[in-house]
Amino acid sequence: MKVVSLTAAALAGSASAHTIFQKLYVNGVDQGQLTGIRAPDYDGPITDVTSNDIICNGGINPYHQPVSQAVIDVPAGATVTAEWHHTLDQQPNDPTDPIDASHKGPIISYLAKVQDATDMDVTGLQWFKIYEDGLTVSDQTWAVDRLIANKGKVTFQIPSCIESGQYLLRHEIIALHAASSYPGAQFYMECAQINITGGSGSKSPATVPFPGAYHGTDPGIKINIYQTLNNYTIPDEFHALCEDLVFSATESRKSHQTSVNSCSDRGAFPEKKMMYQTTYDKRQFLLSSV
Repeated sequence: MKVVSLTAAALAGSASAHTIFQKLYVNGVDQGQLTGIRAPDYDGPITDVTSNDIICNGGINPYHQPVSQAVIDVPAGATVTAEWHHTLDQQPNDPTDPIDASHKGPIISYLAKVQDATDMDVTGLQWFKIYEDGLTVSDQTWAVDRLIANKGKVTFQIPSCIESGQYLLRHEIIALHAASSYPGAQFYMECAQINITGGSGSKSPATVPFPGAYHGTDPGIKINIYQTLNNYTIPDEFHALCEDLVFSATESRKSHQTSVNSCSDRGAFPEKKMMYQTTYDKRQFLLSSV
């Protein structure tokens, strides 16, 4: 009965607990509200992983007009911060800002190389994951818990070894409060239009399509979170990039691990060079290492 009551409470708050990625910082510099970001007016989720809306939203959640034509310059290796809020016209003292606490789940970021980051056709692109954060098993806290504690901000690093040029940055929250059946998980994502400068181009990351990277039967998408979890598998395997220290919050581990990895020039699986236990927290390390 405890599981039922927790689920009911989560669903009761879900109607007013949505969220929108609406601001990007580059090396700590605020780029401005909705600058270079395709964000909808409505803060609702996507629930169908086979829909084209899973790519950059839009579609059933039409974009705020006019859609920004800005393309944000981002140096390769830069630290970027995505900022989320419940609504575009965020009100003070909103208890569900940036997102309701019941909406626990992972946070993920992808890049896709494009010719023109302002092109509204996002079908057929190839995406590679650059960041993920999920469940910390030791204290059962989620990436969304850390997002709320950080007032809607998530910080991660742009790889230094990829090609320069224009990209779409797909930044996503997956809320799992109703994910015991499919469709049930709620996907919140927006895409930022960026121009990466100074990339070495020495690595070609493995890519996945959207839709196609996620499936309704994935254990990270169809899951009952109202229990003590010994592991959690974030959808789509993470292949660390470059030869920098990269933290991946792989939830099957009981502690974070640091790996020094490099991608194959053919975009195959990375060659693991070193793996060792660390006491660093992933998010603290990313902030202090750039």
